[in-house]
Order: sequence, then structure tokens, then C-alpha cells
Amino acid sequence: MQKASAKLQEIIRKVVEPMGYELVGVEYLSGYQGGNLLRVYIDKENGIDVDDCAAVSHQVSGVLDVEDPLPGQYSLEVSSPGLDRPLFEADDFRRFVGHKVNVKLEPSVGGRRKYKGMLLGVEDDQILVEVDGEVYPLFMDQIQEARLVPEF
Repeated sequence: MQKASAKLQEIIRKVVEPMGYELVGVEYLSGYQGGNLLRVYIDKENGIDVDDCAAVSHQVSGVLDVEDPLPGQYSLEVSSPGLDRPLFEADDFRRFVGHKVNVKLEPSVGGRRKYKGMLLGVEDDQILVEVDGEVYPLFMDQIQEARLVPEF
């Protein structure tokens, strides 16, 4: 995940939260399928639907046209975090302690890049993930992508 800049996240937060939604996260992907993509994840207590995404997209698009924080052209995508919810901030990890997660690191640590296991906690600038009975401390700034593993 290429987390968007703090400035861009704040601009979007000021639009999304007054509308009654939780801003789950913002990604900015340059060179995505030949272009740039700004992906905004939103949620609310009873979930969201396509009308929620359309309303947020309309409002965010208008503010971004005025603020113009991104160079060049990009596509805006507003969506639900889904069952495999992305985790962006330390608070996200704290909220989902006790859940299974998939974590990808960049760069790899000790030759390993992918971890799938139980999220045990957050300590300082690390998350703790238990994989096959072993606990791995993973630095937040090395996490390329982290998502919940849906369990049925």
C-alpha cells in the first residue's frame, strides 16, 4: 500500500468525517495500470453501499479540484474496506488485536517478506504477529501492506 501524504489524508478526512463516515485510509498509487489512482476507503457502523461511495466521491472530488493537492491526472476510487480490511495506522492495528492478518514488508526482513498470523499487539513502532507459534515484531515503517484475513 502506498499511503497518501499526511496533507492529502487530512484534506480528505475533513470531507469524509463530517458526512458521518469513518476514513479508514487513503492510498495514492502512481503508475497504476498506466495512470495514477487515489483510493479512499470509508466505513460506517452498519456498512456502506454504492450510494455512500458516490456521495463521498462527489464531495471529495469537488474539494480536490479546489485544493489541487495532486500533480497531473488521477482516477478517484471510493470504496468499502471489505472483509479483508486494510490496516494503515497503529490505531487500526490496536483495534484489531486478536484477529488474523496478512502483512507484507518492504524490504524483507531476514529473507522473509510475508507474514500471516495472529495480531497480538502494538508496541512503540512495531506490531507483534504470531506465525506458527513464533512471535515476530514487525516495524510499522517497513509494512508495505497489511490486511485482515476474513474468517467465516
